[in-house]
Amino acid sequence: MTGINRKLSIDTKHIAKHLPNTPQMQKLLQQEGSVHIFNDRATMESVAQAIIANGEFIGVIRGHERYGLYFPDPIGYRLDSDSRIPLYYGEIKIKGDKYHVIPRTKPSR
Repeated sequence: MTGINRKLSIDTKHIAKHLPNTPQMQKLLQQEGSVHIFNDRATMESVAQAIIANGEFIGVIRGHERYGLYFPDPIGYRLDSDSRIPLYYGEIKIKGDKYHVIPRTKPSR
């Protein structure tokens, strides 16, 4: 199945932790030791729209319906204490009628 063919709205509580230099991102970095963040908010929004239009269904993993898509250019990066790895894969997690989008290295399993 390609794309998502139903009405969804973004779950706003997850936005800030996937954007650079926000207090939520900094807190997650301290707690987890690494974060996956988008280049900027505009990239996050365009990735979400691309996945909604053309994303591939991955499955239901850890209670969330998931769709993803690879991109030719980096959409974000994985940041930890000593490295910054570019990320080319975007994934949408859906629960009910809410979604949030995450930059990743590869599809969830």
